[in-house]
Amino acid sequence: MSKKSILVTGGAGYIGSHVVRQLGERGENVVVLDDLSTGFSEAVLYGELVVGNTGDAGCLSDVFSRFDIDTVMHFAAKTVVPESVTDPLKYYGNNTCCSRTLLAACIGADVQNLVFSSTAAVYGIPPSGIAAETTPTAPINPYGMSKLMTEYMLRDVSAVNTLNHVALRYFNVAGCDPEGRIGQSTPKATLLTKVACEAAVGKRENLYIYGTDYDTPDGTGVRDYIHVEDLADAHLKALDYLRSGGESATLNCGYGRGYSVREVIEMVERVAGHALPKVEAPRRAGDPPTLIAAADKIRDTLNWTPRYDDLEQIAASALRWERKLLDEPYGRKHGAA
Repeated sequence: MSKKSILVTGGAGYIGSHVVRQLGERGENVVVLDDLSTGFSEAVLYGELVVGNTGDAGCLSDVFSRFDIDTVMHFAAKTVVPESVTDPLKYYGNNTCCSRTLLAACIGADVQNLVFSSTAAVYGIPPSGIAAETTPTAPINPYGMSKLMTEYMLRDVSAVNTLNHVALRYFNVAGCDPEGRIGQSTPKATLLTKVACEAAVGKRENLYIYGTDYDTPDGTGVRDYIHVEDLADAHLKALDYLRSGGESATLNCGYGRGYSVREVIEMVERVAGHALPKVEAPRRAGDPPTLIAAADKIRDTLNWTPRYDDLEQIAASALRWERKLLDEPYGRKHGAA
């Protein structure tokens, strides 16, 4: 195990905090950089938290000078697809320009490994609804494009420097730490499982189903839902892969199966034990009808074996976290981003 430190940007957020927890549990030296605009200090269970922004070159210079960092895991980003459509420059500024600043700092500090939080939104609307890593990228929203532009920067930087990287293209992340220590609780969340669980505990008057006329079995959008614990484990496997000399790679993070919006809601209703107040609404801009991962490459490349590939486990863990928040408000805005 490396004695050097791992810098986790956005490590106080939803996915980043789960990765930090897993890194800490196996004894890694962790430094978290987060501006706490959507993340929370309470979610950082291991390592040292530095409050700052990845777009601040001075802050990055200070972090790299203070800590002996050889690996960066980059999560810091804005992630709300509809917002990216209405405010594209916010996403290009935060997700792309700040990533460029971070990459420059990484090269200057001779960072060797970088694991990047990318997204299945880079694929846009694949004709079959199933996306492999070889599927042409064609984002249909600025969020996906902002992430793809960072992938391009990583590709080009890695070609002429010693920095190797793994870009993990997430499909729909859901669920929470099975032991209930941290979870997803972003104010005004848009992720379906989170929103459904909020409706289940009475935090939302209505649960909106955006689009019921898609060309799918029940008319609602179909997605590949991956438990955040399995996704976090994939980051640790990517780290091990790079440390062992693995070449730069781009990998899908999904289970390879899809569930519709209605199926997810029905599962939350089952684990909650009651019906949810559903309202059908028009489609949202930037939402593809179906998006499922072709997920063989990540299993083969990283020797990654999911442990939580079960929609009921995903829904149950998310609901337990939501119920916990009713009794124990968490963070300044009641949740980890």
